[in-house]
Amino acid sequence: MKTTLSAGEARRIALAAQGFAAARPERPATRRQLLALIDRLGVVQIDSVNVVSRTHYLPAFSRLGAYPRGLLEDAAWGKKPALLEYWGHEASLTPMATQPMLRWRMEDARNGVGTWKGIARFLRERRDLVERALGEIEARGPLAASHLEVGLKGAGGWWGWSEAKRALECLFWTGELTTATRRGTFERVYGITERVLPKAVVEAPTPSRDEAQRGLVMIAAGALGVATERDLRDYFRMPVEGFKARLGELVEDGSLVPATVGGWREQAYLDPAARWPRRIGAAALLSPFDNLIWHRERTERMFGVRVRLEIYTPAAKRTHGYYVLPFLEGEALTARVDLKADRKAGVLVVQASHAEPWAGADTPVRLAEELKQMAGWLGLERVRVEPKGDLAGSLAAAAAG
Repeated sequence: MKTTLSAGEARRIALAAQGFAAARPERPATRRQLLALIDRLGVVQIDSVNVVSRTHYLPAFSRLGAYPRGLLEDAAWGKKPALLEYWGHEASLTPMATQPMLRWRMEDARNGVGTWKGIARFLRERRDLVERALGEIEARGPLAASHLEVGLKGAGGWWGWSEAKRALECLFWTGELTTATRRGTFERVYGITERVLPKAVVEAPTPSRDEAQRGLVMIAAGALGVATERDLRDYFRMPVEGFKARLGELVEDGSLVPATVGGWREQAYLDPAARWPRRIGAAALLSPFDNLIWHRERTERMFGVRVRLEIYTPAAKRTHGYYVLPFLEGEALTARVDLKADRKAGVLVVQASHAEPWAGADTPVRLAEELKQMAGWLGLERVRVEPKGDLAGSLAAAAAG
């Protein structure tokens, strides 16, 4: 197998691995197609920011087009869930079969390993409170923290959470509780893991830590196509300790192939099953938390674009806007739009729009088409382009056409 790749080959392999080489379905995607996509990605990040749409809905829209949003809600939080909510990349949805491979992380939380020291301390120091919270859910069934009358209310620390919320989150991180569903305000409802998850998942054997981590690396490799060590480690936020050893084991048994990529400083690793498309014809708006671009170092290496999340940057210091979605056109990121869904007015507002230096004459038209499709998918009637940014004039003209 060829192990020397040009930067273009690596980029196309990565885009194909992420689901951008296939044409979108002509009809609205089915549950089966949605789950197949999430299985390919391995993990989808969750975030509560709803200025356009909560991010977990967006990766499927970018790849499948205007699919029914209820499909994701049912798969994640319905009566027969197919997806697990846990700490994957960040807060994430993953295929249910991934759960056994994440049990080592739950054990780390119980033992206070690494970033989980505060979890173990709270479980130890407030064991009475934790047991009361767990007992309430065991007796009453799934509950939200707001329905649990234990501990102090909004006592500060941990984002101002109540003690009940802290107790439930600790039990969630250790795997004793899981998300039974979410309510309209996106409030998590906690249930006993053994009662919520499918029996086959609960009873699945627990792999060793090394075996589980190799499994997660291979999921990441399949979703990335070709990647550096740091790319692979970032995908599931794996610990540094032991990672090189897991990588070496996968190379030794042929699961990963070392590769050299033109322009990449670091050693790359290729998934032997990766597709090698000759061209990519995608057109897609990308959530700032999309799997393709969430690792900013990789994004810059592959696309020559610095993508920064500016939500927490003071408005006067923002370069591109508050909630900015890059536009994937072919195999390049050609533009960025700061979007806001004005649901009361039925308008998708482009608060600012900027072109990359290599954007083409067709970029405004293709971007306008995607914006109109997104507006329809969100139940909005039209797109309005504000006169801010170097792409605003041509994009407004294209959107009006």
